[in-house]
Amino acid sequence: MKKIVLLFSVLAFLFLVGCGKYDDKDIVRDLSKKVNNTKGYYLEGQMEIMSNDDIFKYDVTVSFEAKNQFRVSLKNVVNNHEQIILKNKDGVYVLTPSLNKSFKFQSEWPYNNSQVYLLQSIVKDMENDKERKFEDKDKYYILRTKVNYPNNRNLVSQVIYLDKKLNFKEVHVLDDNNNPQIKMKFDNVDMKATFDKNYFSLNENMKGNKQASGEKEVTSIADIIYPLYIPNNTHLASQDKVAKDKGEMIILTFDGESPFLLIEETVSYAEELEIIPTFGEPILLHDTIGALSDSSVNWISNGIEYYLVSSVLDPNELLEIAKSMGTIPVGK
Repeated sequence: MKKIVLLFSVLAFLFLVGCGKYDDKDIVRDLSKKVNNTKGYYLEGQMEIMSNDDIFKYDVTVSFEAKNQFRVSLKNVVNNHEQIILKNKDGVYVLTPSLNKSFKFQSEWPYNNSQVYLLQSIVKDMENDKERKFEDKDKYYILRTKVNYPNNRNLVSQVIYLDKKLNFKEVHVLDDNNNPQIKMKFDNVDMKATFDKNYFSLNENMKGNKQASGEKEVTSIADIIYPLYIPNNTHLASQDKVAKDKGEMIILTFDGESPFLLIEETVSYAEELEIIPTFGEPILLHDTIGALSDSSVNWISNGIEYYLVSSVLDPNELLEIAKSMGTIPVGK
């Protein structure tokens, strides 16, 4: 009888120990194991980017293969325009299949800053923030961590929502006033995904259809887009229009304490696949993916390519100007 009582006491003790509180350390440990041990995953979701009073919405798919290969598709919900960030054994590319153009980067993407749609990046932010906040609430585990967006000083933290099976449900990236600037909702995540041999190849991913994409070629610039933000003591000094063989170019020169040059140029469909070597890093702007370097930022939006360059402004200031340029023309 004593043996039975003793055995019951031991089992009860083990049960109580085993039912200890499941905290953020356990979650980060288990998530890290889950994500880092997978041979491949595929996810689908929606992303929203807040820019002033505008909200840009994307359908997002992400594919990862353990040989360090990534494919991220961002499709604008409004105009159906798709861009793809591709990382394979040959490098990092930003693809615009509708224009048959590919921009090739010498980049450490996606490991050089936070990425709201990549599971590895979210887990890394959790691991790096030893002061992360944790809440066990209703059907969610909620973690708040710091983020690493070196080219966007407004983004300082993120709130991560996980269900009780440690499935990613939502991530909100916040500014220093706790206002959401990016929201990512995960609809479906397959942690055992496999892919065909050529799935991550450049040529396979450039098989786009410009008609299906909603992209229209532009041959003239009917409305010039001016930046809503201009640095103090800086002004528009000149505005020139230059004709091209196919299309035209607008050159806006800003002088003053913070001079910069802004070029707006029509872009056409390339009959042969065009691979353009690009300096800098891929950067997510309001409605497109651009390229950011120490002295310039360029991007394509609605058939117009924009080049913003300055020998004085730093990358964060260049981005402030770029992000102030919507698609609605405003007076100079």
